[in-house]
Amino acid sequence: MKDERQNFSYLFSSNAPYIEELYESYLADPNSVETVWQHYFADLAAVSNRAKPQPLAPIAEQPRPSVSGCVDEEQMRKQIAVLRLITAYRIQGANVADLDPLRLRYARNIFGLQPEEHGLTAADLSTSFGLGDGDFSIGGSNKLPLSDIIAKLKQTYCGHVGIEYMHIGNREERLWVRDYFERDLSTPKFTPEQKRHILKNLTASETLERYLHTRYVGQKRFSVEGGESAIVGLNYLLQNVGKDGVEEVIIGMAHRGRLNVLVNALGKKPSDLFDEFEGKQAIKFPSGDVKYHNGFSSDINTPYGALHVTLAFNPSHLEIVNPVVEGSARAKQQRRGENGAKQVLPVLIHGDSALIGLGVNQANFNMSRTRGYGTGGTVHIVINNQIGFTTSDTRDTRSAVYCTDIAKMVEAPIFHVNGDDPEAVCYVVQAALDYRKTFGKDVVVDVVCFRKLGHNEGDDPTLTQPLMYRAIAQHKGTRALYAEKLAKENVVTAEEADKMVSDYRDALDKGEHVELTRLSDYKRKYSVDWSKYQGQNWREKVESGLSATDIKRLADKFTLQPENFGLHSTAKRVLEQRKAMAAGEQPIDWGMAETLAYASMVTNGTPVRISGEDSGRGTFSHRHAVLHDTERKEHFGGIYVPLQHMADNQASFTVIDSILNEEAVLAYEYGHACAAPEQLTIWEAQFGDFANGAQVAIDQFISSGETKWGRHCGLTVILPHGYDGQGPEHSSGRLERWLQLCAEQNMQVIMPSEAAQMFHILRRQTLRSYRKPLIVFLSKRLLRFKDATSPLEDFLQGTTFQPVIGDTVHRADNEQVKRVIVCSGQVYYDIAAGRAERGLENDVAIVRLEQLYPFPYEELKAELDKYPKAEWMWAQEEPKNQGAFNQIRHRLERVRHTHWLLAARPSSSSPAVGYGSKHAEQLKQVVEDALRFDMLQAAFWCAGCSQKHFDLFS
Repeated sequence: MKDERQNFSYLFSSNAPYIEELYESYLADPNSVETVWQHYFADLAAVSNRAKPQPLAPIAEQPRPSVSGCVDEEQMRKQIAVLRLITAYRIQGANVADLDPLRLRYARNIFGLQPEEHGLTAADLSTSFGLGDGDFSIGGSNKLPLSDIIAKLKQTYCGHVGIEYMHIGNREERLWVRDYFERDLSTPKFTPEQKRHILKNLTASETLERYLHTRYVGQKRFSVEGGESAIVGLNYLLQNVGKDGVEEVIIGMAHRGRLNVLVNALGKKPSDLFDEFEGKQAIKFPSGDVKYHNGFSSDINTPYGALHVTLAFNPSHLEIVNPVVEGSARAKQQRRGENGAKQVLPVLIHGDSALIGLGVNQANFNMSRTRGYGTGGTVHIVINNQIGFTTSDTRDTRSAVYCTDIAKMVEAPIFHVNGDDPEAVCYVVQAALDYRKTFGKDVVVDVVCFRKLGHNEGDDPTLTQPLMYRAIAQHKGTRALYAEKLAKENVVTAEEADKMVSDYRDALDKGEHVELTRLSDYKRKYSVDWSKYQGQNWREKVESGLSATDIKRLADKFTLQPENFGLHSTAKRVLEQRKAMAAGEQPIDWGMAETLAYASMVTNGTPVRISGEDSGRGTFSHRHAVLHDTERKEHFGGIYVPLQHMADNQASFTVIDSILNEEAVLAYEYGHACAAPEQLTIWEAQFGDFANGAQVAIDQFISSGETKWGRHCGLTVILPHGYDGQGPEHSSGRLERWLQLCAEQNMQVIMPSEAAQMFHILRRQTLRSYRKPLIVFLSKRLLRFKDATSPLEDFLQGTTFQPVIGDTVHRADNEQVKRVIVCSGQVYYDIAAGRAERGLENDVAIVRLEQLYPFPYEELKAELDKYPKAEWMWAQEEPKNQGAFNQIRHRLERVRHTHWLLAARPSSSSPAVGYGSKHAEQLKQVVEDALRFDMLQAAFWCAGCSQKHFDLFS
């Protein structure tokens, strides 16, 4: 020991990060650190000449103090070395953890885990060192011999549990995870009864897979053999989550293990599953789906009361179900009110390659803590069979060390666990639940396991993974290993373990369960009565108009400017114009029409939710649903949303400027709409063709969810569409693609041409019992086009949406009309202007087809019957090979079984041209073709045309 004061300048170089937490503890409570550190920090603060202690980094720039008292410099150096070693284990311990049941995984990034690398020697192993915090302990001790410290660190961080949490920026969360696992050395402590229950669940999981494998040889089922502990962990979650107040769990997962979850977690009868394998199941829906895509819901009994569990339907696009689940969870949480996030838990089960490989997960994580999409934290369980699809070489599946590294973008803690240790799996699942309850954030459980069979049951994995499958062939199986472990612990005998298998098989032979947990007649408080929303008649009559008094009353509310609010001059002008519109002093534009529709809904108890990449203002600055204070006064938080201040007891109005993503956001809103049929849920694209990035959600959910799974959905999708010379990516919402998907009355496709039409279709979407997706192709140009505004009379009671709008010209005799042009959208105004310029009002009638699907045969026929001597033409601004014509031609011919002429842009491989001059030239030609009578052969495509005719337009 030395009496003189020593200068420890090395404390302020690379070692500073390792004592930062010590200093933070000292600032909170000087007695929380050891005496030597108290002396040091006290002297440090004195030298800094500050009134109170400051952060360590700035102080480090001050002259170095001496440590008072009898302090051994070498002892101090060794103590810091120990702290660095502890930190290294916390950061890198997972890299050497015993996680791989096959023992094929190799350690990586392990520098710093050896004592010698920090200047510690074998002679130091018996020396006791502090752990850096007087109130903190590893395994109950806060000062231990170095050998014990290392042993406990290895047990905590390098056993069957590997923990990644040091990437978390929030110190409170970091310390919570640290304390949780270091307190009990990552060692589960289950009672004998709990262990027997784990074995029983493990037996059920394995036995079901082996039973199906022998009974239905060669049939696909995407077995979870090798990863059975993930099912055990899920069952543990379901049986224990109720103690935290959770009343409902929504699960999203792909194929692997899905049948096991259905039977062994949600209580689906095995006999029903067998019927599906044997093709005997009842045909409930027009299309149906394969058994490993189907969803299920049930109420199960738990020690903490009834729990409602839903397994979402999912197509083969794997992770696309994740945002659907999140959207559904958000809707159900909202229904429950203030504590909704605590009562409804989303659980997502991933495959290893899918988790990091599919971009929808990046977007899903990105949404997890945003205001419009957060669900209070999701528990992610990864069935990490270390293969993915056909490759076991991670150099081909990811660039990161772990498949879970993607979760670090939201600083989620990651708990890796060896799938051969089902107790450890349950232990980390409990940790995940506790973390989610405490912080309301996402958390990941990575169950490292293997896949006993091929990707499906019909392929041979030894062709691509010979070494791995050699190891798998020698593996006894998780259940067998765990049964042996419990036998050694005298928890069960070998005979009792074997009897669990035979009992379960006997029950399967009878199509029954060994243990029934499903409640058959439980009545849930927050269930939705779907019988009110299953109407099938799109012509269902509803009163969508309002009284003039109601319109003025609503407008008075949403045009009211809050006091002391710095309103932008443009927004102020919009509010003044809307007052005049409500009074009938000027026609109503699209922004006002929308706002009136939303205002009427929320005041009558119908919630409204709109999301998109610029929904608050409106991409084209027409909506102004969110007003911004130009002076940013704190009282208003900078914004004011008029539609949230319509009445004291109004329904919610939510408008969200979404993340820059289409796929995940659209899937999220689909899930939300499926769970909230009483609401108007809208997703709008910034430009219609941006929906290209969400095609999976469109094809697999929106267009076919009802015919495959019976999922009714009233989602509204708004797609800006119109050829205005803005190039290929800002013109087309790909109308032809949507129409190609239309069948079996599955959705509604609308292309409105007047503001009042938008008002009525939004209103009728929730007023009817008809719950189908509504796709609105909305013209950007018409938002401010004077001729597309509507008089107040078109919004009053007795008015409604018109699927077909007849010609507006009043003639003495319609028999003189030579041509009737049918069209949709903004091109109507171009053709109408061309007709007026040419003086062809008596020769040409223009009929607007506002609803393209379901096709309004009766309404269109009634209009066309007015012109007995006319010829028929379809006109569109899209190219001939795109747009509506090719998809609705057979429907037009059903109304008029005769030649249909076509005026359109030339066929094109691109949605639109990028040259402004060429755009204008093409539009001029469309109008010319529509109105000329001397170039018929160049402009029509007749029914039953020959190849020669077709070539004219290719």
